[in-house]
Amino acid sequence: MLESVKLRFILIGALVAISIVLCLPNVYEPAGALRKYLPLSDKMHLGLDLKGGMQLLLQLDTAKLMENMVQRKVDALKNTMIDERIVFLGLDKKEYSILVSIRPQEKDKLNSLVGTRFPELKAGASMADGDTLRLEFLLLDGEMTLIRQNATDQALETIRNRIDQFGVTEPVVVKQGENQILVQLPGVKEPQRALDLIGRTAQLEFKLVDEENISKVHADGIAPRGSRLFVEKRRNRETGVTTTAPILLKEQSVLTGDLLDSAQVKVGGEFANEPYVAIEFNSEGARLFDLITGQNQGKRLAIVLDDVVYSAPVIQERITGGKASITGAFTANEARDLAIVLRAGALPAPVKVIQNITIGPTLGQDSIRKGIRAALLGAALVILFMLYYYRLSGVAANIALLLNVLFLLGAFSILQATLTLPGIAGIILTMGMGVDTNVLIFERIREELRLGKTVRAAVEGGYSKAWLTIVDAHVTTLITSCALFTFGTGPIKGFAVTLSIGILINLFTAVFGSKVIFDWVIEKYKPRSLSI
Repeated sequence: MLESVKLRFILIGALVAISIVLCLPNVYEPAGALRKYLPLSDKMHLGLDLKGGMQLLLQLDTAKLMENMVQRKVDALKNTMIDERIVFLGLDKKEYSILVSIRPQEKDKLNSLVGTRFPELKAGASMADGDTLRLEFLLLDGEMTLIRQNATDQALETIRNRIDQFGVTEPVVVKQGENQILVQLPGVKEPQRALDLIGRTAQLEFKLVDEENISKVHADGIAPRGSRLFVEKRRNRETGVTTTAPILLKEQSVLTGDLLDSAQVKVGGEFANEPYVAIEFNSEGARLFDLITGQNQGKRLAIVLDDVVYSAPVIQERITGGKASITGAFTANEARDLAIVLRAGALPAPVKVIQNITIGPTLGQDSIRKGIRAALLGAALVILFMLYYYRLSGVAANIALLLNVLFLLGAFSILQATLTLPGIAGIILTMGMGVDTNVLIFERIREELRLGKTVRAAVEGGYSKAWLTIVDAHVTTLITSCALFTFGTGPIKGFAVTLSIGILINLFTAVFGSKVIFDWVIEKYKPRSLSI
């Protein structure tokens, strides 16, 4: 029996040592040789309510999304009709439909083409006007629903990639509802920069400058058909002042950012030691870029991001290899953020910020102090009560309680969990359940002693009779925690995770931990009575 007690003490001692090592990086950062062997990356992170930061609720602009999608279908249908030599007199879009004007003899050929190459479109109304037939093709309802769902998922992944590259620790990026995304950024120090990075659509396009038709722009700013006025952003390298000027571009993009392979910030070279973004296309993009620059030498090619022209250099010669540069007298942060959004990809549609909450670090520190104070006060009251009511047996319960908290913090550290105010509440509730478990056991032991049993028999009987009740209480609480985690969001999930881990640890510490103390006292001192 004594050997069994020693083995159990060794097991508990090993777990205590491991937990202390895991918790150490949260309060102390070792240096030198010690730093090499400690798991410094395994540490708890503070949540938004404790560390401060910002919370955004974003909404995808589904109207703009569908407009962009229909426009892409128009462009694809146009190119396909040209390839298949179908003569059309006009091509336009109207909300979620595409209008095609053709000669009546082309009708069957066009319907066959749409049926085989564009199954997501269905034939709508048709109208004859002399020798011109106007056909309507609409997006299927199921296709529109699928586009919206996929777009939100794509936006979620794109925003998550941007935040990961921005360097925020433990961000929360979750889908909320049909077209909303919740973003929490604990500890972010530049909220406006983070907001600009997340909300930027990052639609990169290459368009030719329409030099020939600049004189045809009407006085009211209306561009000729096939062209569109954009804003060119210019920064004076000497003064740092940014100005804008109108520039006329061909409406049709010759190349888009979805063919990018990489985007990196570089400094120097021909740009006078200023940061710029070096981009490289994939094989298809490189082929098109080579073709475009070869056919348009001497013309200006504008680089457009989210309808803003960053530069419009003259194509001096054919560019092979698919490499180009985006300049604009950027600051280091501007160039870095631009590279991040280009690497992460464009959002499928613009997003609107419908909620922006910024929590200062002072409020977070105040929450930490109050949470720790509440936890320490609760623990102190529980420890005093157990000592007063159960005397020396209360010492065993208090040791088990301290082990519970230590093991819980060690588990949080190795899981790199995020500690929030609800998480602190879960720790306090776990402490309460630990005490409740010991109360059940001690009351059973008291009953056994009243029946005249020996100390050893009373302890064994108390633990065995309380076991089923303890398991029942813990299992029902664990089921509730799982339900909270499954159906809850944000803080509720944090509370559920803390409570679930605490319940599992409490089963070990309250039963195994406290009993080994009783067994050690009984084996070593063989008491005739028990202080309980």
